[in-house]
Amino acid sequence: MNRLLLDATVRSLRYLETLPHRPVAPSADAVAGLRAFDEPLPERGHDPADTLKLLDEAGSPATIAMAGPRFFGFVIGGTLPVTLAANWLAGAWDQNSALFRSTPSTAYIEQVALRWLLDALHLPAECGGTFVTGATVANLCALAAARHVVLKRAGWNVEADGLFGAPAITVLIGAEAHPSVTKSLGVLGLGRNRVVKIPVDGQGRLITDRIPAISGPTIICTQAGNVNTGAFDDIGAICRRVRGTGAWVHVDGAFGLWAAAAPTRAALAAGMELADSWATDAHKWLNVPYDCGLAFVRDPHALKAAMAITAEYLPTVSEQRNPSDFTPELSRRARGVEVWAALHALGRAGLAELIERNCAQARRFAEKLSGAGYEILNDVVLNQVLVTFGDAEKTKRVIQGIQDEGTCWAGITVWQGRTAMRISVSCWATTDEDVDRSAEAMIRVARSVS
Repeated sequence: MNRLLLDATVRSLRYLETLPHRPVAPSADAVAGLRAFDEPLPERGHDPADTLKLLDEAGSPATIAMAGPRFFGFVIGGTLPVTLAANWLAGAWDQNSALFRSTPSTAYIEQVALRWLLDALHLPAECGGTFVTGATVANLCALAAARHVVLKRAGWNVEADGLFGAPAITVLIGAEAHPSVTKSLGVLGLGRNRVVKIPVDGQGRLITDRIPAISGPTIICTQAGNVNTGAFDDIGAICRRVRGTGAWVHVDGAFGLWAAAAPTRAALAAGMELADSWATDAHKWLNVPYDCGLAFVRDPHALKAAMAITAEYLPTVSEQRNPSDFTPELSRRARGVEVWAALHALGRAGLAELIERNCAQARRFAEKLSGAGYEILNDVVLNQVLVTFGDAEKTKRVIQGIQDEGTCWAGITVWQGRTAMRISVSCWATTDEDVDRSAEAMIRVARSVS
């Protein structure tokens, strides 16, 4: 055990040390080398040291350097050293963090981490919360609580009686809502196509005045951080508009929710605390390892009613919080340990500095690309930059060229009819030098594409 884990540590450190210097995308030869894994199931097991060696020597070169400082393809944070270390330690603990009585350490740490998160994000202290795999499941949990409440108000117990014969629920979403929201609605039986889409403005913000009159059970899905532009719906105005109607307001804030923790960006999230539920990812801007999503619900009893589980063999009776009462999973890893470690190591000031630095770096990208003559399509209010290099075909060729060149990696999107490259800055390790080096490579490649 000791020799194997020490070997894994050496290999992991070697991998991490190369991230700032290697091409972000793997070479064709490295990808071809993955065929080393493609063999019949062994009749007899291998030496574990040989298994680890194969994983490292064939697997590591074929990875994209997502944890490195110049990956801007998705809103993906790297892994803070303290959170990776906490992940390793929690992995050694190997706790099924479901019930306080069986896993008191991780259950208690999770409870503290949730309290710190509510404080950092300026959400109501009475909220309930849960750790899940990512924002898709976080949206699902929050919307399950919403479904429970709006149907309970109509006299229906959806957990007991299902949706057959239930009062209809009207779901309102912005025209540029993230697919994770519509996927969650589909899983919950609320439908992906039967939603009412509210028009958005030129930055993708839901137009508040276009929200129709509320009648009957209603859920409104808002957005904190448009996935392309970073723009925020006016969540406070939406909440005030529907106050007293019984409508439930949910906030999809996969990365944008973290703006509330940064003094210079907090105005974007003003009024967000008036909503009923929120979803976000810690593996984005908090820079903890995958996977770690978060759901918060103002009424913790609603989340528990939608998610709780009991069985004769489970030690569920406890004065302390049972994590499994608030999540779809019973078997679950101790994600809260990494979040606690990040917040403990960063503190309020360190978290704010990380977010504000990335936002400033996004603006730095926009200034350099705009200065070189390329069009920035969005108002760079957060960490997202949309840039076009001409028509759709040229933009596609430039993006492919940038990915092939290897200095950095950014992806393609189509937003409001325009093909663009999307730059997302959310890694703790990204420096201004990384931004300058990446922007220079982008401009060099763009100028080489006729």
